[in-house]
Amino acid sequence: MNTARPGPDHALYTISVAAELAGVSPRTLRLYEDHGLLSPNRTQGGIRRYSDNDIARVRRIAELSDQGINLAGVKHILDLQDENTRLRETDSASSG
Repeated sequence: MNTARPGPDHALYTISVAAELAGVSPRTLRLYEDHGLLSPNRTQGGIRRYSDNDIARVRRIAELSDQGINLAGVKHILDLQDENTRLRETDSASSG
C-alpha cells in the first residue's frame, strides 16, 4: 500500500477546508481569486480545489494585507517574488 503524501502542488482541499486551514473565509478566497492573487485548480464540474502551496500563498496574502498593503500591492509583491523564484530555479538548473 502506497501511503505517500501528495506533493504541495496537488489540489486536495475544497474551498471550505482551505479557508479553515488558511484562517480566512471562503468569501475571502473568492475575492483573492477575483483579484488574480490565487488560481485554484478546478474539477470538471467547476469545484475549486486548493493545494498546500495555495494555502501557504493565502497565508502570505493575509500577512501582507495585515501590514496595510492593498490587494493591488499584494499582487505586485507576489508577482515579483514568483519571478525571483523562477529566476533562481532557472539559474540553479543551468549551473548544475
